[in-house]
Amino acid sequence: MSVRIDIENVVKQYDNGKITIIPDLTVHIKNGEFFTLLGPSGCGKTTLLRMIAGFNSVEGGKIKFDGQVINNIPANKRNIGMVFQDYAIFPHMTVKENVAYGLKLRRLSKREIAEKADEIMKTVKIDQYQDRLPEKLSGGQRQRVALARAIVIRPNVLLMDEPLSNLDAKLRVDMRTVIKEIQQEVGITTVYVTHDQEEALAISDRIAVMNGGVIQQMGRPRDIYSRPANVFVSTFIGHSNLLGGKLHVENGTCSVVFANGFEVRMNNLVDSVTDGMEVIVAVRPEEFSVAQGGLEAEIHKATFLGQNMNYQVRFADHVSWNPELVNEFVQDMGTAHTFYHEGDKICLIPNAAKINVFTKDGTASLMKDVMKNE
Repeated sequence: MSVRIDIENVVKQYDNGKITIIPDLTVHIKNGEFFTLLGPSGCGKTTLLRMIAGFNSVEGGKIKFDGQVINNIPANKRNIGMVFQDYAIFPHMTVKENVAYGLKLRRLSKREIAEKADEIMKTVKIDQYQDRLPEKLSGGQRQRVALARAIVIRPNVLLMDEPLSNLDAKLRVDMRTVIKEIQQEVGITTVYVTHDQEEALAISDRIAVMNGGVIQQMGRPRDIYSRPANVFVSTFIGHSNLLGGKLHVENGTCSVVFANGFEVRMNNLVDSVTDGMEVIVAVRPEEFSVAQGGLEAEIHKATFLGQNMNYQVRFADHVSWNPELVNEFVQDMGTAHTFYHEGDKICLIPNAAKINVFTKDGTASLMKDVMKNE
């Protein structure tokens, strides 16, 4: 049976309050949801996960499972399954013995242990390896063992801390699909920690993007990607080209005017924008198209990536918000007719319906349809 998790005004401090990792965090995780904590190293995501697990103390606020405060309940009494980055499976035990370990601790009968272990090994497709030792398994197989051991006890909550970081790129893609399918089949509330944006987008029902112990934005993957709440989210989730501009507001119409005078009409900015307001415009690589006029750019590097052709580009002076940042433009190989080479000069037009506009300091979106916390 899975549960709803309510994290209310939680504070995490060390050294008698001298160091604050999480200042005041509130999040509500739905029953049966696959919820991901995403952010750079040191942002507090693993700390929060360990607070839910009971491995870290709570200096302020409350953590609840289905309304019951669990702050002072020991970790071994919370009925939680945990999957670690390093698998943490016992090297001297076979696959089946590893999977059955938690059931033995609960003093179930031998018949129940065998039945439950066999059932979960079939679910995660490791039953054919049940008599092998971990040293005879691949990384992906060991990860399946760790997952099976965590969920065989039928925990209320499954916690996963960077579970795929030790796998190679292809296996990571395969395993994230496996994890999502098993989570849906079992129907367990899952909190997943990662710093991999693509992984989070592919696997999550909802994502909380964290930085400095604070949730910057929370919502469905597509919403966060298409309408980030601030510049940090825009640049952390995928790549965004950051361009400088000013708003031109007149007679109820609004446009973004770039440094070279090129203008893009906007009809989806908040009503509070004013004429002459300096802004940051975020344009994802796929949101550019080549045209006769627009933002002048020179191809700095062309990289063939199979499905796409990726170009690093240099814009004319003062167009980039920060000239030191890498700017990119992407072409779909299936639809593009003309390809470019290093040194070629082109003009790019951003898609007005998809670009994002932020305040000059980058802390807030000026888009009407952005949802900071959903």
